[in-house]
Amino acid sequence: MKNDINGSTRLAGVIGWPIEHSLSPAMHNAAYSRLGLDWVYLPLPVRESADVPAVVAAIRSLPFVGFNVTMPYKRLMLELCDEVAAQAKLAGAVNTVQVVDGRLMGYNTDGRGLLESLRDDVGFVPEGKRAVVLGSGGAAGAIVAALVLARVAHMTIVSRDPAHADELIARMAPYARDTELTVVRAGEESGPLVQAADLVINSTPLGMRPGDASPTRGEWLHPGQVVSDMIYSPPDTPLLRAAQAAGAKTLGGLGMLVAQGAISLEIWNGDSTVSAPRDVMRDAAYAALRTDWAGEEHGGDETGADDIAALLAEL
Repeated sequence: MKNDINGSTRLAGVIGWPIEHSLSPAMHNAAYSRLGLDWVYLPLPVRESADVPAVVAAIRSLPFVGFNVTMPYKRLMLELCDEVAAQAKLAGAVNTVQVVDGRLMGYNTDGRGLLESLRDDVGFVPEGKRAVVLGSGGAAGAIVAALVLARVAHMTIVSRDPAHADELIARMAPYARDTELTVVRAGEESGPLVQAADLVINSTPLGMRPGDASPTRGEWLHPGQVVSDMIYSPPDTPLLRAAQAAGAKTLGGLGMLVAQGAISLEIWNGDSTVSAPRDVMRDAAYAALRTDWAGEEHGGDETGADDIAALLAEL
């Protein structure tokens, strides 16, 4: 956190509950310092959804450049913005809001963050490929929307609740001119589709807690695949361990987290010639994670794992 806050300092932050384990303040404040921006990023914990409209109304009158939104308010924010970008509408959620003269412009940077991480961290481009998304909850919408817009050839959602996944597919269908969309129930019937996929993404919280099973069977994974887990803590989830053993390329969730935050900063800054310092943001995120891990090892907050799992469920 910067220590020279003054009357000209602009504000940013993250609205959600719980957010005490959010890495965003550490990432953003490190980036603002590197860029020489007179900004400060604050956690904005809001326990009740009924209070969110009042908080958002206050933000309109305060010197905010923008704010992020995390669980459980990403869907609610769709209704509170004055304008919403097409990709956020398609995802069914807003995670980034730009404040311009008191007006709120809603975006979703989660899917774009995943695509950036896939490209930069493992060299994967989705166009023309086959993808499987494990889960159909709050995190899945942004991922499926991004992959459809990136023109994957075939997209399968593997879900314990196919009816919920069908709703997600129906929202995507008008935009999926280049993509075949399917839904399959989690379990044995998903095996052939997972085996045939070039890209497998876990959007569920499975893997957060000790003893969690992998969201798909390891024998369905193989060399030539990219297997991505949106979870960033722990870094070696059961899915990623199984994928490594099978010879697949693996990708944890920290790269996506950093990229979506960097894209948010660039939206708020509005200067296309200035890129967010992703290396600085990643280093700050790692440092914050190490602090959390050390606290847990030494008898820290016993609810921390549950809180982080909740954050990931609506990433």
